[in-house]
Amino acid sequence: MLEKVEVDSLFAARINDVPRSFIREILKVALQPDMISFAGGLPNKDLFPKDELRAATEKVFDRYGDETLQYSSTEGFLPLREYISQRYKQKNNLDVPVERILITSGSQQGLDLLGKVLLNERDSLVIEEPGYLGAIQAFSIYQPEFFSVPVGKNGMDESALERALAKKIPKLIYAVPNFQNPSGISYPEQNRRNIAALLQGKPTLLVEDDPYGDLRFHGAAKPSFYELIEGNTILLGSFSKVIVPGFRLGWIVAPKDITSKLIVAKQAADLHTTHFTQSIIHQYLTDNDLDQHIDRITEVYGRQQRAMIEAIATFFPSDIIHTRPEGGMFLWAELPREYSAQRLFDLAVAKNVVFVPGDPFYIGKTDTNTLRLNFSCVDELAINTGIKRLGRAVTELLHHDHKLGVEGSNEN
Repeated sequence: MLEKVEVDSLFAARINDVPRSFIREILKVALQPDMISFAGGLPNKDLFPKDELRAATEKVFDRYGDETLQYSSTEGFLPLREYISQRYKQKNNLDVPVERILITSGSQQGLDLLGKVLLNERDSLVIEEPGYLGAIQAFSIYQPEFFSVPVGKNGMDESALERALAKKIPKLIYAVPNFQNPSGISYPEQNRRNIAALLQGKPTLLVEDDPYGDLRFHGAAKPSFYELIEGNTILLGSFSKVIVPGFRLGWIVAPKDITSKLIVAKQAADLHTTHFTQSIIHQYLTDNDLDQHIDRITEVYGRQQRAMIEAIATFFPSDIIHTRPEGGMFLWAELPREYSAQRLFDLAVAKNVVFVPGDPFYIGKTDTNTLRLNFSCVDELAINTGIKRLGRAVTELLHHDHKLGVEGSNEN
């Protein structure tokens, strides 16, 4: 058996500083009896179209037989790519050529492929603060230099982005402009146009990740960066939040030269995404009205979001602030500046409720005062009960630390 020092010497340097998924660790706690979880980034399993997917699977077997179980093209199932192209045109008025669509094993693989193709060690990469921890984890493997740019109710901080662009031209900007994970905020239209103007003529690619864009409860859709600066934009999309996550189906839309390199990288990674699940999803989309299904999801998520906001107003101290998303699956809360969400997490677990403290969504910050709350996979009754428990934990934290005169070392 190898000694630990020998085992450590086997690892590539690039893997040593990549953080474990904190949420995956929290989910173990969430499985405890009577625990109410606001931690997961999970769609509501009760809304999965199980019967329709079963029918689609039977049709695929009947119509395609052995063909659907065979190896397939790296680019992906052509009829599915054609559907994606047509939907971009119908829903967003975007002209997305089929040949620029690459099917991936979830949009997470898209992030990995982009890192492989575009990032060298110490390349500059702008990421939102707070930002999607899956992107932080995926890109960290390629050892870029991260520049964190704050996002808030007014979108991405344009002054901070301008400073980052002046300091060192970034190769990539990663953004989730619709119902951002973790904050739930959406970039206003003028903010998008200002960002596009800043990038005009620069050799910087903006990766627009949009897994939640269809999950809108109210308000009007905003233009895609692909519409504003097509030549600088890479799109990531996914069926995980609107159909099922277990099929692991996503896609990348990139400029032609980049797409050709992404295809090579995907061939080296897994040859192609599973042809079988691509065929089933395409059959489901052919036989069913996706927008009708999405309307059902957004009706439920909208109710659950309102239930959470109402419960927060009832059970949280008044000095806790939070976002009010127009869609998606998350809202973001802030404790008073000197208090730690990680300390709150420990108090909350003792009261059988969990959430995600803000730390994993930042680069180089710890003991922050922020937290993410997921409302998509908890019904209204459980939301009310869970927020009541969490409110007690918040009150205990604020009262206890105030009594002790704790000033904290919050960096956020």
